[in-house]
Formats: sequence, C-alpha cells, structure tokens
Amino acid sequence: MGVLLGRTGQFCHLHSTVNAYLCTTHLRVSRVRPQRLQSHLLQESHRNRSRRQYAVAPCAEAQTVPKEEVITDHPFNNVTENIFAKLGANLHRRPDHPICIIKEAIYSFFDERRPGVYAKLDDLYPVVSAKANFDEVLVPADHVSRNPNDTYYIDSETVLRCHTSAHQAETLRKGERAFLVTGDVYRRDTIDQSHYPVFHQMEGVKVLDPEQYSDAASGARVAEKELKDTLEGLAEHLFGQGIETRWVDAYFPFTDPSFELEIFFNGEWLEVLGCGVMEQQILDANGYEGQKAWAFGLGLERLAMVLFSIPDIRLFWTEDQRFLKQFKAGNLGAKFKPYSRFPPCYKDVSFWLPETGFTENNLCEVVRGIAGDLVESVELIDNFTNPKKQKTSNCYRIAYRSMDRSLTDEEINGLQDSVRSSLTDDLKVELR
Repeated sequence: MGVLLGRTGQFCHLHSTVNAYLCTTHLRVSRVRPQRLQSHLLQESHRNRSRRQYAVAPCAEAQTVPKEEVITDHPFNNVTENIFAKLGANLHRRPDHPICIIKEAIYSFFDERRPGVYAKLDDLYPVVSAKANFDEVLVPADHVSRNPNDTYYIDSETVLRCHTSAHQAETLRKGERAFLVTGDVYRRDTIDQSHYPVFHQMEGVKVLDPEQYSDAASGARVAEKELKDTLEGLAEHLFGQGIETRWVDAYFPFTDPSFELEIFFNGEWLEVLGCGVMEQQILDANGYEGQKAWAFGLGLERLAMVLFSIPDIRLFWTEDQRFLKQFKAGNLGAKFKPYSRFPPCYKDVSFWLPETGFTENNLCEVVRGIAGDLVESVELIDNFTNPKKQKTSNCYRIAYRSMDRSLTDEEINGLQDSVRSSLTDDLKVELR
C-alpha cells in the first residue's frame, strides 16, 4: 500500500507560533528504500527546480511512498496509520478548499506588490532530514520540538516536517532570494477544536538587495522596516483596509529580532503570524554571506478559521459536500453556515500513571489512532495523588462527535472499550 505525493525535494521550514484532497495534478512515483530516501529526494529536487516556480505545478514525476517506508520497525518510528493516511492529501492545492483559497489570496498579495519576484513552492516532499528540520534553522539541541513526544520520526535522522522552515536553507542554497513555501506539516499534539496533528503553513523569505543598505546595522533596520510594511499590507489584504494591527516582541531560533503580528478582529486581539530578521548564521551558511533577509511563518488553518468562521479544525478534512460547496476559489467573503450539529457523547477514563513515560500527547495519539476524526476533544478533568499508594491518578474526558452524522451508543461504547484496552497495552497505565 502506498500514497501519491507531490514532487520531491529535501526542504523543510520552521513555523511560527501561530497555528494549525487529492490534487488532480498528482504525479507518479518510484519506490525508494528507506536508507536511500533522502538522497533520492535531493536528486529529484534538482531535476524539478524550474517547475516549482508555479503555485500549482504542472504534471511531472510524482512520488508514491509505500507505507513500509513511513511506518517502520525502527525504534524511533512513531508514525501512525492515521497520520500516514493524511500524506498526499494536499488540501492546499485543491482550488475550492478554504486552505487553498487563503494560500492563493496571499500569493496574489505578493504578486501585486512585487510582480515576478517571489518563487512559489507548494509541492515539496514532507519527509525531510532531522538536520533540515532542526539544525539548519538553528533549533537548539535540547529544544522540546526535537522530542519524539512532539515530532513524528521515521528513523533517528528522518522526520515528517513539523514546519515549512525545514525547506529554508536548501531553497537559499539553490539561489532563491525571495520565496513562499506552503505545505502540510505534522506535529503530535493535544486534541481539541483548534489543534490537529496535520496542518498547513506558509513560510516567506526575502533577501534584501545589497544596494538597499550600507552596513550590517543599517541592513537590519531596512529588513525590519520592509518586513513590517509588507506584513501589515498583507493583513489589510486579507482582513480589510483599516484593520488595526500591533507588533509584539517574540523569540524564534532562526530570527533576531523576532516579532508576532496581532490584529484586532471581532473585538479581540488575535495573533496571526510570527516573523523577524533572519539570523546571519543561516544566510552565511547558505550562499548569502554578509547579506540581510527577513522571514515570516503563518498557519493557514488559523487564518481560514477566522476569515471563514469555521469552528472546528476537523472540518478542513471532511469530504462532506455540505461543507465543501460553501467555498469557491477567489472568494474570501464566504462564511461557514453550519449544516447540522450532532450532539457530543462524553466518556471518562481514569487510570493510575506509570512511574515514567506517560505524556498527554501519547494518550492523544492512542485515542486518535482508534477514533480518528470522531474524537472532538480530550481533556484532563481531575488529577490527584494518593499519599498511601504514592501513585498519581488522572481522569480524562473524551468527547466523541461526528461532523456529519449521529453516532450510535454501540459505536461509541466500542470505541471507548478499544481506547481503554490500548491504554493498558500501549501506555502501561493501570485503569481505575
């Protein structure tokens, strides 16, 4: 069994703190043995470089990845069947899908502002090296994002990209001075209406022309001003003229100074993207020694949920036409109209924690692996420690709800029984 993916390339991009299908132009793919995967991707990225300049690429060679090359018996591997099923979905390349509509709206802004300047890369392969995902964008060795509790590892040196920044260094090495990278990214996370283990990001990078500044200090000032002017313009393009914005100081490993842009929308301040002046070390190491650049990263689901009033992130993955028919390419003014609201069913599960090894992300992976998109949320509702037993107990409330049908008691009870069994088998907890 395998999935069809877009063209390959050894790219990956680190995302901002803002979080969180099948395209008709899919390409055919060769089988690649796991140990040869990264070198094959790099070769393929060079062969297809010229074709990647389009928002939607023309047909070319695709990549079919067999399941056994993504879900392996390597001790580091933590990719689940549920995650593998999302590979190749390409929501960001389906013209009438909300994710693609947002992507194209951002593309149009940059095309109008600087025609022909920005390369658009939206079909880059999501399997990347850990080096590209972390090291090349200066993620510290002890950063929490490297932990298998947060990232999907194929083996110790290969991951599913957890941000589009993973493609930043390689794209710079190829000589691109201005580019937008869009793609699906993967991250182990909690379960609620705004978090999902697969979401879509866009990264933008712009290297300044050397004649824009006279020295490093002035270059940093010019980069910051151009960055802020550009992104304030993008906010107005998406949310309307006169939208109130503010800048908040932030920290990202790959930019300094770093900022978050917030907008005042529907009576509250919302963070919409992270950005900053690119760290000099990244530029110096990838062909732009002594030059200055800026970069930003944003989450497409977050923007789409705000702009289109979409209340639940799972809706982006539905094939229900009652949802999909509400959106059309080029229309940023659509508002989601709920077509039905099925009641949730709540089930609690209590257990004693093992001495080591338990994490909430692991619990969510177990629940999602069994219930898929039928699980709406997993919430810790009680925690206590028994002083006599010297054990800690957690109680989690699981909300089951389908987006398009009623669930039967029999179905929900079956899911909950499977969850309880898997908790003892996989997480080694003691049920109460």
